[in-house]
Amino acid sequence: MSRIKEFNLPDLGEGLTEGEILAWLVKVGDTIELNQPIVEVETAKAAVEIPAKWAGQVQAIFHPEGATVEVGTPIIAIDTDPGAGPVEQSTTGASATDLPTPSAASLAAVEVAPTEGAVEPGLIGGPAPGGRTAVLVGYGPRTTAAKRRPRKSSAPAPTAPVRVVPAPVQATVPGNGRSNGVLAKPPVRKLAKDLGVDLSTLTGSGPSGSITREDVQRAAAPAATAPATVTTVAGSTASFGTDREQRIPVKGVRRLTAENMSRSAFTAPHVTEFLTVDVTRAMKALDRLRERREWRDVRVSPLLLVAKAVLLAVRRHPMVNSSWAGDEIIVKDYVNLGIAAATERGLIVPNIKDAGRLPLRELADAMTDLVQTAKAGKTSPADMSGGTLTITNVGVFGVDTGTPILPPGESAILAFGAVRQQPWVHKGKVKPRLVTTLGLSFDHRIIDGELGSKFLRDVGDFLTDPEAALLAWT
Repeated sequence: MSRIKEFNLPDLGEGLTEGEILAWLVKVGDTIELNQPIVEVETAKAAVEIPAKWAGQVQAIFHPEGATVEVGTPIIAIDTDPGAGPVEQSTTGASATDLPTPSAASLAAVEVAPTEGAVEPGLIGGPAPGGRTAVLVGYGPRTTAAKRRPRKSSAPAPTAPVRVVPAPVQATVPGNGRSNGVLAKPPVRKLAKDLGVDLSTLTGSGPSGSITREDVQRAAAPAATAPATVTTVAGSTASFGTDREQRIPVKGVRRLTAENMSRSAFTAPHVTEFLTVDVTRAMKALDRLRERREWRDVRVSPLLLVAKAVLLAVRRHPMVNSSWAGDEIIVKDYVNLGIAAATERGLIVPNIKDAGRLPLRELADAMTDLVQTAKAGKTSPADMSGGTLTITNVGVFGVDTGTPILPPGESAILAFGAVRQQPWVHKGKVKPRLVTTLGLSFDHRIIDGELGSKFLRDVGDFLTDPEAALLAWT
């Protein structure tokens, strides 16, 4: 069996056509294990770590960090039997982008990773024992064919389908951030590349002499030949060119969000209704819940009660949890509850699968995991697909409410505003009470004013007195 295998960039979900290599987690010469994370890739949906398809030794890395690679393109070569001795190669001294035709011996020693549907049994993406399909963790089997973009060049493809790059000539970045004798993290390297700074000329001020973002920015500041425009990586301090303008590439999560919001805003006729409610009793109920022994280590926030209110209101008005399919309306008997989250890479909406079946404690845990995963940038494409109803918590930014745009394929989204102490008429007297405003946007093709109003009223009734609503509705 052939020793050296090339691993192609897989389709990470829902027909994505390309991904940007954020960071290599291995380097040429490393010994890796099956399913060990080897590279972090950002797609239009999220940043994900891709596991190794085979165990063995890294022979070559074909694309540097920052490169955008099409699905199906080889990204790494792995020697699956490194103990068998050296492999004869005819490409010594060649680069990954300029290789002569491999010799017959090297061609015989290499097996290109098979295309999808023809991989070896038991490997990721191929048939597994028992008739199952082995897939990347968190993605599920692929059900649609990926769409390839047209090639930028019309030049004929080379006759030799195999590229083998010897370890000594391949420049890569190891997982600890050291490359070519320079210690720096991948985001710092990206910033240096954008600013035109040679890392090898800098003295690092970070731990173990590592180069920091500040080191790069100081080196770039006095440069008279600074580029006219400078882009920054997510989370970095804004950097501007000599024209005092900053240009940020629209790609990845930001591009997908823009496309989805534009499509939704101009295809689904939106209606938004507002309701201001007294949530004083709800906040007191949360305080009592936090005091219970079994809830003391659980993150309890007002958003938890809003989520529960939405789930219970859906039971009373199932049509709200549906989607428009042209010649039919699809009403779901399950609620994949989306929680909009602002991240460094842009807005994402991961969802809790079948949230309506979860007890309150499990719902709280699921929401905590969802938020922590999103903040860490580890939300998988599977967690962002299949949503049926969404909540966006604009109150955390001190905003009273808003007119949210529907996520594509959903018929309703609820905006939860800030909880503030305000003068309120309570039992015939004006008293300070805790008040919030809800904003419900819905697809008017599916939900008319009466249904939308009843749904929003039920959510408000629950938040006004959750204990009474639980007794009456369940």
